[in-house]
Amino acid sequence: MGLLLARALVVLGGILCAALGIVIVVMTPALITGVFLFGLGVVVIVGTLIERMRYRSSAHDTYGTPFGPGGGEPTDVPMDPRFRRTDERFVDPTTGTAMRVWIDPANGERRYRAEEGPS
Repeated sequence: MGLLLARALVVLGGILCAALGIVIVVMTPALITGVFLFGLGVVVIVGTLIERMRYRSSAHDTYGTPFGPGGGEPTDVPMDPRFRRTDERFVDPTTGTAMRVWIDPANGERRYRAEEGPS
């Protein structure tokens, strides 16, 4: 719930920034300042809304299929053979799940899959 509240506060800040930019453009001669504030607010809003909250399964994002532990690729389905396991590991901050990065060497696409063992 804390992450959702933080995202909501960032969007609210973006809305206030954009609204202040409009007020400045309409009420004062400071056109550049108003346009800058409006643009900054829009960038903050859009960036927050399209940012992923966690490392999600590509299939889940595309087709709505079930995702695996930590939001990554399902562990009960073999990984697509074009992906190679890397040494990169991290702990997903949302779930606390240890995740392994897999990469397609041909195009650099990354996939994330939960790992068993200590995080």
